Amino acid sequence: MRRAELGLGELVKPATRVAGELRVPGDKSIAHRALILGALADGESVITDLPSGEDVRATVACLRSLGVRIDRDATEVRIRGAIPSPAGGGGPGWGLSNPHGPLDCANSGTTMRLLLGLLAGSSVSAVLDGDGSLRRRPMARLVEPLRRMGARIESRDGHSPLVVTGVPLQGRRHVMSVPSAQVKSALLLAGLAARGPTTVMEPVPTRDHTERLLTAMGADLRVTAGTIELRPSHRPLRAIRLAVPGDFSSASFWMAAAALRPGWSITIDAVGLNPTRTAFLRILEAMGAAVDVELTRTDLEPRGTVRVTGRPLRAVALAAEDVAGAIDEIPALLAVATQAEGRTSIVGAAELRVKESDRIAGMAEGLRRMGALIDERPDAISVEGPAALRGATVASNGDHRIAMALAIAGLAATGSSTIEDADCVAVSYPEFFATLRQVTHES
Repeated sequence: MRRAELGLGELVKPATRVAGELRVPGDKSIAHRALILGALADGESVITDLPSGEDVRATVACLRSLGVRIDRDATEVRIRGAIPSPAGGGGPGWGLSNPHGPLDCANSGTTMRLLLGLLAGSSVSAVLDGDGSLRRRPMARLVEPLRRMGARIESRDGHSPLVVTGVPLQGRRHVMSVPSAQVKSALLLAGLAARGPTTVMEPVPTRDHTERLLTAMGADLRVTAGTIELRPSHRPLRAIRLAVPGDFSSASFWMAAAALRPGWSITIDAVGLNPTRTAFLRILEAMGAAVDVELTRTDLEPRGTVRVTGRPLRAVALAAEDVAGAIDEIPALLAVATQAEGRTSIVGAAELRVKESDRIAGMAEGLRRMGALIDERPDAISVEGPAALRGATVASNGDHRIAMALAIAGLAATGSSTIEDADCVAVSYPEFFATLRQVTHES
């Protein structure tokens, strides 16, 4: 029986070689959005390569609780859009049903925020709730702009559970102070059923999966530099067929692993290469790693093959705009930074403290236990390298990205490491540790 099955965490052995070619699970950011927008479309949408992680399963379960028909087999998911009904505003309405109990978003902040935007302008009353980690995540940054549109939402001091009573909404102009693709997307979903245009202005670009899907499905969307405007339409969204590309954030851990040592190399096939998601590749190149990218498809969501090969690493300095473009990859980057020559500094990263856990504190504690020199500040973190890492027992804090990032750091350590509560990787990447053994050729 494996250590993880005994509740002792997952054992990570130091690697002498990292090499291989692989695929990663489908992109959960895209999957959440495709499922929700498919539920609003006229007709049947078909999605292939939907990831099996717990976050996406939470979105599927919530949509089913709202009366959406979703059929899944081994190869594809079929979503029968809710029957259109007159909206309170000038836009489309949806034949969603009141759920019989709270909508359980589990650990998925994306599920909660997107559904809150969707339901605010619907005819549904619902309670959105989640696990202890999700209840600690801030929701006021979305609740307040939705209320300015007329939404009726009750929260627990800006946190879930959230009680939403769907009402007619009025489109508004939103100027976002903190970059957030989830908040942006939720406001656009609310705008689908609002009277008048809904405009979102973001200080730096964030992932644009929602905008791409809305455009492909026939929404009246106009995107210019830093501004997204959605105008209501009486026409329902068109159903779509979508193959979900591999999740770039999941792939980043293998890119990081390859970058740790000269000569280590990983190739990831069919991975999403949306330009709003690939800042991590530019950062790895700036650190000295060899990065080769081959685009194979450039349709709704570009995808292709990425090969990363390790070479001697040097430190980098990241500003707030760099962090916004690689927010989910920062834990993996910190693991790489332990092996780079010099001081890697990351500033403007306060958003990392309100993810599934406080990722600045969690990564700082874990890497310190492994022997790295870390300086931590409220919105910043820096790493002195190269560090002679040693095996240690480290805490994931129930956060899938911390668990995977510390496991990658463990490959460059002397001695084995134990990642506590490692089963949290099931949120996004259930096969992570099996793949880790594969690419390190562990017998």
